[in-house]
Amino acid sequence: MQGFLAAARAGNYALAAHYLWLNHISLRLQPTEGARLARRLRFVIDRPLFIDYNKLPDDDGDGTRKRFQLGVLPLSHGTQPIRLVKVDLAPDEIAWVFDEDTVRAIDRLYERHGPPFAEKLHEVFFNHSFLSLELWQWLGLLIVILGAALAAIILKSVIFAIARRAGRLKDLRWYNAVLDSARGPLRLTLWAGFVAAGVDWLLLPPAADHFFEIVVRSAVIIAVAWFLRRFVNRSASYVQELAALEGQDPGRIRGLRTQLTVLNRVFEIAIYVVSVALLLMQFDFVRHVGVSLLASAGIAGLVIGFAAQRSMSTILAGIQLSFTQPIRIGDTVVVENENGVIEEITLTYAVVRTWDLRRLIVPITYFLEKPFQNWSKGSPETLGAVTLAVDHLADIDAFRAELQRILEQEERPLWDGKVQDLKVTEVTGTTITLRILLSSSNPEANWNLRCLVRERMLRLLQKHPQWLPTSRAETRTGNSSPDAARPQSTESEVKRI
Repeated sequence: MQGFLAAARAGNYALAAHYLWLNHISLRLQPTEGARLARRLRFVIDRPLFIDYNKLPDDDGDGTRKRFQLGVLPLSHGTQPIRLVKVDLAPDEIAWVFDEDTVRAIDRLYERHGPPFAEKLHEVFFNHSFLSLELWQWLGLLIVILGAALAAIILKSVIFAIARRAGRLKDLRWYNAVLDSARGPLRLTLWAGFVAAGVDWLLLPPAADHFFEIVVRSAVIIAVAWFLRRFVNRSASYVQELAALEGQDPGRIRGLRTQLTVLNRVFEIAIYVVSVALLLMQFDFVRHVGVSLLASAGIAGLVIGFAAQRSMSTILAGIQLSFTQPIRIGDTVVVENENGVIEEITLTYAVVRTWDLRRLIVPITYFLEKPFQNWSKGSPETLGAVTLAVDHLADIDAFRAELQRILEQEERPLWDGKVQDLKVTEVTGTTITLRILLSSSNPEANWNLRCLVRERMLRLLQKHPQWLPTSRAETRTGNSSPDAARPQSTESEVKRI
């Protein structure tokens, strides 16, 4: 074996042919055919796939052994044992050669286990190695990886061109959403498939072959997770757009948006957790460590469970909120005496944007455990009041006419045209209180409308200062006669705004 491998690796296949049983070949063809068969046999057995040469005996033992089996190689139909046979060269001279059955099966063995293009490449690609891989295998890996990337791009473009044309005929928006989600993941999956097919031709040693199996499986897992993540996102957006196009109630649209946002977060976490678990389960060390930890860390698991109880309750509260929906994205709420709009909802907290563009980060459990105001729970429509304190002599009808003029001439559509009312709600010794009730389509519009009406009413009071609240006082004399009991004609007035 040492003589055959040394001669073959040196490229001296004429010498290596002397280690083959060639009696079934004519003497005229033995030099050329023997060299060809020796070269092919070298490529079959000179790699650590099936045969461990360290287990070969150093001598013949008692000298009675006639045959020795190196190993068994699989073929397309059955297997082929690789054997050595002892032959007598002279009365006192013997030699070990590959037996006739092995030599006859060399061509079939080469077709199954030989490297591709070995007979066309220079010997330097097979006689030098780096990190257990020969130069031709490194060259093949480079070609396979780059070629797989190029082939994946081309095939993906062809598939998408056909799919786009088919989808254009039916004009299915959901179909297009699926295609957009599969663009990158499909390319990665095709690349993994081409790499797996190409690596099979490189006859890599077990360690390298196992490494590329992990790479291919990891790429497929990542591609599937990538596709699911993008598909969930696009599906949520598609459902929201569909609800908006159907003209559903704005409150229902916000509620649907809230549910989809929270469920999207849940699916996102689930996809990430499952993907990472599948990636780690490919490694025996991690898998065994995980099983050992699960088997021996019951108490630690209980401790972690108690420690994570609050976090888990928060996450479950977020899921509960997505279904009960005390708040929705876009709702106007009052939280801790702060007025704002729900801008974002996650599994653990909600973001409230206040009127001055500050952001309140509120734990999600707050909205399930504490009272708060939601001005747009049932409907975003709202009522607002403007109060005025005027003198008893003020013309109430003039205020009503001014209110009607303000609402008819407003430039922005702040008033929804449903409620406008002006009533006297209180009378005191010095003033009367007018309450103006106005309706708007949403709280923000109602706030702006009340500010507008308050400003215009102030202008009306400036035009009629006699309607401003006035404090009056009268004086009486000390005379007890009946005429003295009458009020004096003089009157002091102090006007105040």
